[in-house]
Amino acid sequence: MLKLSIIIPVYNSFIIMPDLLLAIEKERILHSWNLEVILIDDGSKDNSYSQIEQLSKSYNYLKGIKLARNFGHQIAVRTGLKVASGNYIAIIDDDLQDPPFLIQQFIQKLEEGFDVAFGVRKKRKENQLKRTAYYLFYRILNKISSIKIPLDSGDFCVMKKEVVSNMLLFHEQNVYLRGIRAWVGFKQVGIEYERNAREIGESGYSIKKLFKIAKDGIFSFSNVPLKLITISGQLGLIAAAAYTFYVIYLNLVSDIPVKGFSTITILISFFSSLILICLGIIGEYIIRIYDEVRNRPHAVIASKIGFNE
Repeated sequence: MLKLSIIIPVYNSFIIMPDLLLAIEKERILHSWNLEVILIDDGSKDNSYSQIEQLSKSYNYLKGIKLARNFGHQIAVRTGLKVASGNYIAIIDDDLQDPPFLIQQFIQKLEEGFDVAFGVRKKRKENQLKRTAYYLFYRILNKISSIKIPLDSGDFCVMKKEVVSNMLLFHEQNVYLRGIRAWVGFKQVGIEYERNAREIGESGYSIKKLFKIAKDGIFSFSNVPLKLITISGQLGLIAAAAYTFYVIYLNLVSDIPVKGFSTITILISFFSSLILICLGIIGEYIIRIYDEVRNRPHAVIASKIGFNE
């Protein structure tokens, strides 16, 4: 009998977890799932892990992992993928914005012959600024990445064990799982759905965390930022050469006096800023190389619930 593992990263979700598990339990009963649910507490500041301990008494298929600190959403998910034992492995967030009932539709796609079924967010019930930022990010990443990462798709998916095993071969420190999922290939299909607004609690995704995930996606799957440095340098050289010839022309041919202070100030300010931006881009790649060379563990596990030794 096929076994389904559901990976759920948890951050400050003490209040909403009972509703989440109840929604999953209804689907388990309805579809007779042979189920394993793995909740990974990613250094929550509330009593999320205590809630996991209490819920494990009501749901015998529930397992819990407590990370020693907040390592980030993607690392928490990766930790869950490493210990999942199911033939089919699902990833879903802890906030009920991604509907658990859609998991069965994903499973049906896998039974039809697909290896991965993932959610495509055709509509987000969030503020306009966030919707615009997400929209632009996915399209920019799709244009500049070395592989085609599906538009408007998050981590919400169901994958066969074979796909997950190949994803875990990636040991990079700055993990961008949906990019890795696209990179490994296999037969994949997207299913459109409307993403709900968060009804309880506040999102654990701060602007800083969202920006980090965006950087991980861009710098892990594209070398376009480095190419932009070369292009900027070439354009700057052309502009500088053209302006040099223009100044020489004014001095030799025209009687128009050459005023230099304002021009020099503008040019120095512009190219100094451009140099700092280019150094910042190079620095991002160097930092990631340094992270890989150190080869630190992705996360530290403080305790577990429901796992056999």
